Amino acid sequence: MAKYVYNFTEGNRNLKDLLGGKGANLAEMVNLGLPVPHGFTITTDACRHYLAEGSVPAGLDQEVAGHLKALESEMGRKLGQADDPLLVSVRSGAKFSMPGMMETVLNIGLNDESVHGLAKQSGGNERFAWDSYRRLIQMFGKTVLGIDGDLFEQALDELKGRRQDTDLSAPELQQLVETYKGVVREQTGKDFPSDPREQMRLAVMAVFDSWNAPRAILYRRQERIPADLGTAVNIMAMVFGNYGNDSGTGVAFTRDPGSGRQGIYGDYLQNAQGEDVVAGIRNTIPLEDLEHLDKPSYDQLVGIMETLENHYRDLCDIEFTIEHGKLWMLQTRVGKRTAAAAFCIATQLVDQGLITMDEAVTRVTGDQLANLMFPRFDANAEKKKIAKGMNASPGAAVGKAVFSSERAVELSSQGEEVILVRRETNPDDLAGMIAAKGILTSRGGKTSHAAVVARGMGKTCVCGAEELEVLTAEHRFIAPGDVVVSEGDVISIDGTTGEIFLGEVPVVDSAVVEYFEGAQEPVDGFDGAQELEDDLVRAVDRIMRHADQARRLGVRANADTPDDAARARRFGGQGIGLCRTEHMFLGERRQLVEDLVLATTDGARQAALDALEPLQKADFIGIFQAMEGDPVTIRLIDPPLHEFLPDIVELSIKAATGQATDKDRKLLTAVKRLDEQNPMLGLRGVRLGLVIPGLFAMQVRAIAQAAAEVPGARPEIMIPLVAAVQELESVREEAVKILADAGVSALIGTMIEVPRAALTAAQIAESAEFFSFGTNDLTQMAWGFSRDDVESAFFSRYLDLGIFGVSPFETIDREGVGRLMRIAVEEGRSARPDLHLGICGEHGGDPDSVHFCHDIGLDYVSCSPFRIPVARLEAGRAALTNTTSDTR
Repeated sequence: MAKYVYNFTEGNRNLKDLLGGKGANLAEMVNLGLPVPHGFTITTDACRHYLAEGSVPAGLDQEVAGHLKALESEMGRKLGQADDPLLVSVRSGAKFSMPGMMETVLNIGLNDESVHGLAKQSGGNERFAWDSYRRLIQMFGKTVLGIDGDLFEQALDELKGRRQDTDLSAPELQQLVETYKGVVREQTGKDFPSDPREQMRLAVMAVFDSWNAPRAILYRRQERIPADLGTAVNIMAMVFGNYGNDSGTGVAFTRDPGSGRQGIYGDYLQNAQGEDVVAGIRNTIPLEDLEHLDKPSYDQLVGIMETLENHYRDLCDIEFTIEHGKLWMLQTRVGKRTAAAAFCIATQLVDQGLITMDEAVTRVTGDQLANLMFPRFDANAEKKKIAKGMNASPGAAVGKAVFSSERAVELSSQGEEVILVRRETNPDDLAGMIAAKGILTSRGGKTSHAAVVARGMGKTCVCGAEELEVLTAEHRFIAPGDVVVSEGDVISIDGTTGEIFLGEVPVVDSAVVEYFEGAQEPVDGFDGAQELEDDLVRAVDRIMRHADQARRLGVRANADTPDDAARARRFGGQGIGLCRTEHMFLGERRQLVEDLVLATTDGARQAALDALEPLQKADFIGIFQAMEGDPVTIRLIDPPLHEFLPDIVELSIKAATGQATDKDRKLLTAVKRLDEQNPMLGLRGVRLGLVIPGLFAMQVRAIAQAAAEVPGARPEIMIPLVAAVQELESVREEAVKILADAGVSALIGTMIEVPRAALTAAQIAESAEFFSFGTNDLTQMAWGFSRDDVESAFFSRYLDLGIFGVSPFETIDREGVGRLMRIAVEEGRSARPDLHLGICGEHGGDPDSVHFCHDIGLDYVSCSPFRIPVARLEAGRAALTNTTSDTR
């Protein structure tokens, strides 16, 4: 019979698939002998069954009852017992951390009778008992019963006025309980459930249901967490941080999640329960202040932090509660961190001997590196600072202030950049947080919801800006000096310093971009922000050097100009994998292309080609010189013909209104003759080269002549849109002769961007010396999608329905497009063992796609110059992923 419930003593951290991250790590802490309240975990298997079948699996209720009975025996009291109640928390716990996205209910077991027993149990602390009861109804009402949480917040705000919640007396809290019960009755038509077992059962179902709540779905999509994992449920004996000032709750990090610096980092809140810290209902105190409030608990916590970091060999995020001076550990996990902290921590752990450099490379990601390449504020620019908060997540963000998640989404969809301003965020703000360039709150600390989620997403965030009076309902905030910022006003926030500025502050390249550009070297001896910046540059330098040593994949650039080519080399590119020659026909040269297309005689056509050839040659000379002997893959002209021709509608209007010239009328006739219903599948690529005599020959001659003039030039000529080997053979024969006449050697190959080419790769490889996968077109043709049309038309719906986990234009679709690529690799190399293989579609800079390219045996990836560092890092990670013991 399947087992669906595990005591904390039965698991370990390797059972995250079954017990979820929280349950597995609670079990691990029990194994380490740390002070963890008694409890048990309902597995993800049970959740998946519930979500699939609409009911819990057979036997689950009996297992839960058995574990609850054992828990009651261990605690010496029963759930909700009137005179001496056991209370429990019911918490979610997915395999991957999803902070605040799913449900938690505390104080399960309280009702009108047991609240008096709780007061007696606590030595007559009536205030504590009624405070716990109102918390249960508030959390249960919102989480389990689906009541608007603002109804409870409004009742609380009306009662306390300008006071803190800790200032409310026991009679006032008892009054609030009655008010809350009235809200439940009014909103649901039923009384608040008083049966403790029923409370627990409904809370478990609510946690299961929250896996598919809109905010959880949105978060999984953002973080690329699979939708079929489900969540575990952890049921734990309550420990209380809201007993009084000798109690409290907090969150600790074993080192700074913002910078990676070692030290004591975190927040503590006296006389509070755990949700108060992340919700930001009161501003916390720094964790180091706990030493003065309760030194024994502080010292014990510091020792536990060291134990956990050494055990997990990583930054740990810890939740704890102190109950009457007794420390309890409620959760630990490998902590979320900023991109900068990820690189610094990885190299620090190497220096401490906890991990190897191989592991360090796998501890960071290309997405994090890309985040570090975003601009920063210009230190020399004029700025109007209006306030300062906590530097919760670094970066420079500029945008219009908005005061609701809905408004952030609305303006962002219109192309506006926005800063989401809230008193504090909650999980319902996730859509707005994703849409915003940055997040600003007046409450909360570095462990608040806004800070934790922003760090996980790489968003700039400033929290706890207490100087600001945020008037959400009025869509404005007031800063010191009576500075009023209304919705739509532009502000700038610095997540590195916590500073808030009025207006737009100019940005400059990040220190990491300067490092890649060669403008900054890792050095020692700086203080403050410069020292942190240099720590980061040194860490990036070490990891990139090791990734380069480890990787098998080469990394080239998609570059069409000498400037792009030079930047590619500075960023570590090892050649050009895609030089698009059609970009060289735009601008002032468009007229020559029109002349070529409209030519009706061999002489007119040749005249146009003769005019284009020296221009092409000059382009190639500049690129060959910039690449200094690295290979340059040049794709002959590829895009649809209509991109070079005048607009048919505009010409038709001119003709209809009598404004057309003789040339306009000739153009209109030609354009109508060449007009296509679907240009992407029409006269382009190799087809155009075969239909317009001399076009490809002109380009090959320009390449050959340029290569002959640049010592060390290594051209590779790529024929686009080939679907049959006969097309390639027709072009190759002429190209080989031209190259031989010029005394130049060059590889001749093709793009694999048509499904038929992938399926006949063995034939094509007989004439091609290399393949380069054009995955943009290959994806369009494999799916039958027109990229320009479908992404805005229905992709969001496909993502909502789970048809896509991620857009196939963003990450290679391994099952469909990826299978075509595998076939082409295997069959191509079977026909030509030395066949050189690469990828030049936009997927070449996507981290997940780089790993796939490594797995199927490609020789290189090619991407935009600014993505080259990302591809280099991910190529190293791909080579090391299967050889390290700790990958993420």
